[in-house]
Amino acid sequence: MRLALPYLLPLGFAWLTGCAHDDGSSTVTLVGDDDCPLHLESRQHLVLTLPSNPSTGYRWQVRESASRVLRSLGPEVYSEAKESGVVGSAGQSTWRFQAVQAGQDSLLLVYQRPWEAGREPEKVFDCAISVE
Repeated sequence: MRLALPYLLPLGFAWLTGCAHDDGSSTVTLVGDDDCPLHLESRQHLVLTLPSNPSTGYRWQVRESASRVLRSLGPEVYSEAKESGVVGSAGQSTWRFQAVQAGQDSLLLVYQRPWEAGREPEKVFDCAISVE
């Protein structure tokens, strides 16, 4: 039996498209706390992106995850700025959540060096989240 390679690529795309279905929910993107407090509807996705530079030792730490109303969809994802081309340059950290239950909670992250836990954070992201 000979495998027909020209048919594998379209078949692969069809399979991936089927896996990436739209469940009818929308996505809200936050790039700071200017849009807080934030109101979401059940099943809506939240993408939070904050500036970050882990090469300096600073990391965003989730202190309060709004776990009563949000479910994390994975760990933090860090990406360097594409245009800089310099190793150690600043980038951004991204988290994905889904609204799962009606109610209110707080999403609190602090930007600090983990070994300096007694010091005030360099930055704070604090957002009240309500889900209907």
